[in-house]
Amino acid sequence: MSSTEQTAPRSDLPQMVSAGGGANQVRVRAYNERLVLSLVRRQGGISKADIARQTGLSAQTVSVIMRALEKDELLVRGKPIRGKVGQPSVPMFLNPDAVFSFGVKIGRRSADLILMDFVGKIRLQLHRTFRYPEPKEIVTFIVGGIAELEARMSSEQKTNVAGIGIAAPFELWNWAEEVGAPRGAMDAWRDFDLQAKVAGHVSYPVFLQNDATSACGAELVFGLGSRYPDFVYFYIGSFIGGGIVLNSTVFVGKTGTAGAIGPLPVRNKHGETKQLLEIASIFVLENLLQERGIDPQPLWYAATDWIDFGEPLEIWIRDSADAIAQATVAASSIIDFSAAVIDGGFPDWVRRRLVAAVNESFRRLDLQGIQVPEIVEGVVGSQARAIGGASLPIFARYLTDQTVLFKEIEHAEGT
Repeated sequence: MSSTEQTAPRSDLPQMVSAGGGANQVRVRAYNERLVLSLVRRQGGISKADIARQTGLSAQTVSVIMRALEKDELLVRGKPIRGKVGQPSVPMFLNPDAVFSFGVKIGRRSADLILMDFVGKIRLQLHRTFRYPEPKEIVTFIVGGIAELEARMSSEQKTNVAGIGIAAPFELWNWAEEVGAPRGAMDAWRDFDLQAKVAGHVSYPVFLQNDATSACGAELVFGLGSRYPDFVYFYIGSFIGGGIVLNSTVFVGKTGTAGAIGPLPVRNKHGETKQLLEIASIFVLENLLQERGIDPQPLWYAATDWIDFGEPLEIWIRDSADAIAQATVAASSIIDFSAAVIDGGFPDWVRRRLVAAVNESFRRLDLQGIQVPEIVEGVVGSQARAIGGASLPIFARYLTDQTVLFKEIEHAEGT
């Protein structure tokens, strides 16, 4: 199916558009194969006997599936574990080189393109900064960047690419003034179909999801999801966003914006009611720096390039922490989350200071009737949005636990 002949998706699902033919024809695995791959992904080092016991499949069925997955080099054998009665147990692992995926993060100050392997490791990456994102330049970055990365990949790696996942803010034209874009400069996004435009230039299937939702999914899959089945997630980029995880599933709601977090009303240090994004977003720190004649450009070069800006950074951390603490109490009054997870596009040392400040602010609030969650650092880091985007094609084609990022994939290949 062409990029203009896509099945209308449900609003709570990320969309996938395929450009049709092309070199990449990685097939969608059968359900039981996906079930086994999902179990191996979650647990790693798992034997055939354990897979049979946990899935309810017969030992014979599991053996047939495992042989097929090994033949396709999706699974690799570990060293036999001896010392028990009977045959030694042979643990099975995902083969990192079996599947690759491109992940794209589109932000209001920068864009990232990564190549991710089957186990979530970034192999290659590109970064681009700008005053504000323009549609045509973004498409050029994605298409040209993929060609640049492909030139650095082996032919086998290119054959094993499952697709492209784009993580981008919904309604990019909103809050353009806050990031200093000229009046009307972002309006071009209103009618611009980024997904279809990219699909028209590449041979891979193209998926699209909200950036904060993607980051939340990445934290669930590759981060703290094994520790906390329910958590509220804050990701601080140019604008703060977030997500909600319930029963180890990202809850996106009927419009895909559940847990957006940013619009939550909180009080600032002057007692005024503001949206959370007006206080705890990086653009606010950028404005503080500009007011003091400090160049804010290091904020956008790369997360690792931040410097300690001194007083403006401390003010921003304190104000952001107070606002995030209030938002955490509000979220916890609705759902008894196990944790509030905080991450963002900044260095680890900034995240540590921010989380410590949130914990301090949280303890000063009225917590009567609240099931107090742990307030913890995210572990995926500044590339969470791109990693979440790259996960979309992999989960759609190979794994059953797609609910970490969406409920049930609907796309152009016969659905």
